[in-house]
Amino acid sequence: MAAAAAEGGDGVRRWIGLGLAIAVLAGVVLMPPLAGLPVAGQRAIGILLFAVVLWVTEAVDLTVSAFLIAALIILLVGTAPDPADANRLVGLSRARDWAIAGFANNAVALVGAALVFAAAVTATGLDRRIALVTLSRVGTKPRGILAGTLMVGVLLAFLVPSATARVSAVVPIVLGIIAAFGMQRDSRLAALLMIGSAQVCSVMNVGVLTAAAQNATFLGLIGRAIPGATVTWLDWFIAAAPFWLIMVPLTGVILWRFHTPESEVGTGGEGAVARELAALGPMSGAEWRTLLTAAVLLCVWATEQRLHVLDTASSTMIAVTVLLLPRIGVMNWKQTQASVPWGTLILFAVGIALGTVLVQTRGAAWMAGMIVDAFALRHATPFVIVAVMSAFLIVVHLGFASATALAAAFIPIVISVLQEVARAGVPVNVAGVTMILQFAVSFGFMLVVSAPQNMVAFGTGTFAARDFTRSGVVITLVGYGLLLLLTLTWWDWLGYVQG
Repeated sequence: MAAAAAEGGDGVRRWIGLGLAIAVLAGVVLMPPLAGLPVAGQRAIGILLFAVVLWVTEAVDLTVSAFLIAALIILLVGTAPDPADANRLVGLSRARDWAIAGFANNAVALVGAALVFAAAVTATGLDRRIALVTLSRVGTKPRGILAGTLMVGVLLAFLVPSATARVSAVVPIVLGIIAAFGMQRDSRLAALLMIGSAQVCSVMNVGVLTAAAQNATFLGLIGRAIPGATVTWLDWFIAAAPFWLIMVPLTGVILWRFHTPESEVGTGGEGAVARELAALGPMSGAEWRTLLTAAVLLCVWATEQRLHVLDTASSTMIAVTVLLLPRIGVMNWKQTQASVPWGTLILFAVGIALGTVLVQTRGAAWMAGMIVDAFALRHATPFVIVAVMSAFLIVVHLGFASATALAAAFIPIVISVLQEVARAGVPVNVAGVTMILQFAVSFGFMLVVSAPQNMVAFGTGTFAARDFTRSGVVITLVGYGLLLLLTLTWWDWLGYVQG
């Protein structure tokens, strides 16, 4: 009965969300033309707001929302006057090409290949072995196990390009440790370790370009908006290194302060890890091949445009091809089909397409002008712009369950804002500051619903949502402060702040 009631309530909420999304879309599309905004741009903004409501309310599955967005681009933008020539329409075929243009984007190829690579790491059990080996080195003290859990999150970020997959690999191991200690699932030790596994995942989404799909969204959008602009894997790693190197230990300290384990925590965790590690047996040939491929891939990523001309997407696709080859590879295509969340790829591609449509119809530029005026950014310094826009993105993220969707919705606007203030004479590095603000997109520290990896950890029943938020607010504030400090120092020294 309770389950049925919950399902019924969820259905009502979804219908309300869908109705609200349609109402917002209709309100924007049917309102009188706005000054300085082409009709096509006004309709593109309506589609964006429609998408935002769907994503915030989770009225439909994210993949379904992608198809709805593509259909609306074709129907609404395609029948609007061309922004470049009001005497003719954009046209359905042209709007269709815009709606599917994201699938031809280099960043989509990177995300698709990365998802397959993550599936290979999981299929061979390499991620689980790395986690167990790391935890076996930290002893049986709760502080050591917390440090080991955070270290696992750091290591897996370089090998598993999926935040949800990384946390999913750690969850059963942490639960086994909790059981070995003889503690209940709702103990403070369980909360400490499980929240830690989720929070370090978000930190490392900032630290490694290939750790999260939203970073590839940034790559796709910045490449289209600013011809010639590119950020290599090593560029990102060098820029983000101080952030995660400082933030990971600070996260551990904050979590320990808020979720100090019970004094009666005993021993047994080390034995549990040893038993699970023994059960895995020696490394298989498939694990060795996956590890070797990952090591070579990391080297290729790190030397992009320095020792070779392969970009991150191309090298990842080649690595995935090797892992799928008969005899040499580690899994077949049937396993891949079942393991890869293809819906994420569809959402990602359509999100890039929506951002492109907003730019082409001048909708993004119009919204950027509104934001610039509202926050008086025309005469602000680059530091103030970072402070205001990063705070804006962090707050907006409270309503998004997908950082990829957040990036798709707001990074085009961020780019337009920066281009607007640059035209006004502010000496800002548009591509560099956009990358810094992309870091803020991964700040899903506050709410359980702010990131899929948080939901995976929450689903274990080891902590309450309010427990996550209590420490998450402090982690967010510390992360925001560190973001501003690095803007004044490290990122400015690297040339990413001043134009």
